[in-house]
Formats: sequence, C-alpha cells, structure tokens
Amino acid sequence: MRNTPTRPDPLAPQVRANLYSDTQTKPSAAMKQAMMDAPLGDEQHGDDPTVHALCDRMAALLGKEAAVFLPSGTMCNEIAILTHCRHGDEVIAHETAHIVAAEGGAPGALAGVSVLGLAGARGQFDVDTLRAAFRERRRHAPPQTLVEIEQTANLGGGSVWPLDRLAAVCEAAHEGGMAVHMDGARLMNAVVAAGVPAAEMAAGCDTVWLDFTKGLGAPLGAVLCGTADFIDAAWLWKQRLGGSMRQAGICAAACLYALDHNVARLAEDHANAAALARGLAQLPGIAVEAPETNLVFFDTTASGITAAELAARARRAGVQLSTMGRYRVRACTHLDVDRDGIALALDAIRAALAD
Repeated sequence: MRNTPTRPDPLAPQVRANLYSDTQTKPSAAMKQAMMDAPLGDEQHGDDPTVHALCDRMAALLGKEAAVFLPSGTMCNEIAILTHCRHGDEVIAHETAHIVAAEGGAPGALAGVSVLGLAGARGQFDVDTLRAAFRERRRHAPPQTLVEIEQTANLGGGSVWPLDRLAAVCEAAHEGGMAVHMDGARLMNAVVAAGVPAAEMAAGCDTVWLDFTKGLGAPLGAVLCGTADFIDAAWLWKQRLGGSMRQAGICAAACLYALDHNVARLAEDHANAAALARGLAQLPGIAVEAPETNLVFFDTTASGITAAELAARARRAGVQLSTMGRYRVRACTHLDVDRDGIALALDAIRAALAD
C-alpha cells in the first residue's frame, strides 16, 4: 500500500466533473483576494487579528466559549481526543466514524486510546445502543471518557443526525460521566439541510469543530470549539503537534469569506446530489442510497462491475468518483460542480455501464 500521494498522470484525460470529494474545491478569485487583503500578525503571540476574528465568530456560531484555528479536521479530532482522554481510555463512536476509518489509527498511535465502534444504520447509533456499550467502572475495564459523533455521517451516506437523537445520546453520555465530541466536518451541510442553527445542533456537545475545506471551499483550515479551559489545554497539544501557523490570518480570511458567502449555497449542492441520485436510479445495475445532503452513495453489484472499474471508466471520460468498497461508489457534490457537471457525470456512468 502506498503511503505517499500519487502524482497526476499528465497523459490522463482532464477532469471535467470532479465528484471525488468536496475537498477538491478550489478557492474562488474573490476568496483569494480576501486572503491577500487580510491583516496579519503572529498567531503564536496572539497578534493575528484575522485569526482572532475567525475564532470569535466560530465560538459564537457554535455556542461555545472559545476556539482554536487548526490546519485540518483530522487535527481537530485528534487534538480533541488528546485533550479529553488519557492513555488507556476508551472512546465510543460509530463503527464507520472518520476517527476509525480515515485517520491512520491516530487515536491509538497518538493518544493511546481504544475506540469502541457501535453499529447503527446510516452512520448513527441510538441511545439504547450507546447505553448497552457502557462498561462497569472497575479497574479491569478501560475508562470510557468520550463519545464521538459525526455530523453529517460520511460513510452513513451524508446522513443528518436528528436533534432528538443527538440530545438523547449527549444526555446519556453525560449521565455516564463522559464528554461528547462532535466531528463537524460537514456540520453546515446538516444545518442547511435540517434548517437548524449550528449552535442548537452542537448544544449538547462539549467540543465541536467545523471544516472549511469541504463544501465551504477554503484551501485549508478547521476550527475547534469548546470551553475556555479546554481550548487552553488544546493549544498545548497544538504546540506539541507542530506549533502555530504564524501569519495564519491569510488562511483564516478564506474561512471568514466562506462563512459570509458559501453557507447558504450548500442547498445547491444538496439539490445537485438529489438530481444525480434520480439519474443514477434510472441506470441498470445501480442501487442508489437516497441522499440527505451532498453525498451520493450507490452500489454496482447488480451491474457486475466493481466500483474501482466503474470509477476508472468514468475517469477516462473526465469524471472523478471515489470508491468506498468493492461495489460501493461515492459521488460528492460541491461548489465546483454545477448541474451541467451532474449531466456529464450521468452520461459518463451510463457509458461506463454499457462499455
């Protein structure tokens, strides 16, 4: 298995519709101008006014006391785990959570914790499943210190946790003496889809973060929020894992621009995902999972073509998809894919199936 990214093949067809991930978005000209115009300072010394503006705004948006600006969502998750937990602790999460499937084993490698994965449809577990996983507090068992939830649930098809389920899970975790951490990689997709304010969605969570590199279109950056004491402790782990980003306001400015211009338009991505799902449902051999937000998962088993082969054929037609299993494919809509891109993707997949 390769651990280093592959370089683009210069002879490969140009990508015309990139549905691989919403991380593929490029900053717009206006966003880049905002980055160039941002007032800057040394983040380590607390002198960067743009970073302060972003963190203050994010704390208010998510209903928390304080925030810290970090390069990525994975760092937010891992710093949260490192701050909440001690070596030997156990974290409870869905069995398909990002911290389980996509962070290189970092909870164990960095924090020395184990993750207990819970089952549940569409990347979510209910309060009864959570309570059944609680261990008796005794010296033979790992201390359970953290419950982690993912909003939206990526491998659950981009599903949105309902408020009542969220509230019940958070309440049970707190009753059990555990903190709750929300992986909010696509939190604003959930906010727009459900019509629920971000602070209300995160109200029961002790910590929460938002990623700006996905549907919000920034080139990098995520913000982790919590109590002032928690963020103070998180800064120690930020220092241990690499330190400050110095004149980070140039990146924070992109995130502020995204909050001003790219949140409401997430509804367009959801509409495009629904249109893509409707088109896929008409193709022979394709079973589509109904999308709730901007992620469209579909199964190719009945077609006899593996996900990897379908993706390779679509790539030759200029359409980029991601594979999530032998027969499971994911298409992700975002601000760089319009309705014409959806039509192009459907044509490419239709041709791939007939090839």
